[in-house]
Amino acid sequence: MKFISIGNGNMVAAHRVISIVSPDSAPIKRYIQDARDAGRVIDVSCGRRTRSVIFTDSDHVILSAIKAETISNRLNGQYEQDDEEEAEEE
Repeated sequence: MKFISIGNGNMVAAHRVISIVSPDSAPIKRYIQDARDAGRVIDVSCGRRTRSVIFTDSDHVILSAIKAETISNRLNGQYEQDDEEEAEEE
């Protein structure tokens, strides 16, 4: 089983991820609120700004402070460059 880092020491099983999107659009914000009301939101942003929303096959919604592009690169196996970019952003 392959896990990917989604920030702040948190990991998610790669095979459970359906999509990774930006939280900026109104439909995504509504979906997050609906999931929050249903108790399906996992917020791992640790108080930081949410930069990506991860949808899983179990209908959970994970909020992360890491950019969607960075998480996507981690899914595709490009780790070293992403870790350096994240360190510069903080």
